[in-house]
Amino acid sequence: MESVKDAILIDCEKTPLSTINQTIRKAAKEKVKEVVIENPMANHNLGVGITDPINLTINGDVGYYAISLCDHVTAKINGNAGWAIGENLMNGEIVVEGSASSACAASLRGGTVVVKGDVGARAGIGLKGGQLIIGGSCGYMTGFMMQKGTMIICGDTGKAIGDSMYDGAIFVGGEITELGNGTKVVDVPKEEYEQIKSLLASYNMQAPPSFKKIVPNGMLHNFNKKEFSVWKEIL
Repeated sequence: MESVKDAILIDCEKTPLSTINQTIRKAAKEKVKEVVIENPMANHNLGVGITDPINLTINGDVGYYAISLCDHVTAKINGNAGWAIGENLMNGEIVVEGSASSACAASLRGGTVVVKGDVGARAGIGLKGGQLIIGGSCGYMTGFMMQKGTMIICGDTGKAIGDSMYDGAIFVGGEITELGNGTKVVDVPKEEYEQIKSLLASYNMQAPPSFKKIVPNGMLHNFNKKEFSVWKEIL
């Protein structure tokens, strides 16, 4: 590790993971502007549990649960990410220049997670706020039990998109393979499309020509338990 003006450089090849995370937390508390991580070597649990503002730049691929359980963290990953990137992020911003595996932004509570490539299954499950932006396509059960927030998917979806969602909105620019239970597709007003287009442009991402908007159809909010067949299907 070496100090460079307002930045700290960490080489993962030469530093144990526990020391890396401790160094990031210490830098955040001391209000260091940026931590640059080289040779991340797809380490798991990199940059977790940070609750003070810090800018992270990670040059390479990360493993599962990177930048999870964090608050007010800004992170750019110049590579790909494993499972559950940004899980339980409270606030801040994570940008993955490559693709991400399953459970991307699971239980996101605030802030923004951007994956410019594709993501695996169950992206944004249990979403409770914030926004998840996907430049490519996503796997099955993306947005499962979504409770709040926004998802923007520029490519295609897997099966059961938005299954059992209670609230929020999922915008899809490509093909919807299969709608999840308790959802419906509504039109996207022109002004809403323009807002999404502008948001994507801020991340140097190209918007598709149009979007479809998936929202809850209300069945989870208003159903009669005596209608067991309906109850069973929706849950």
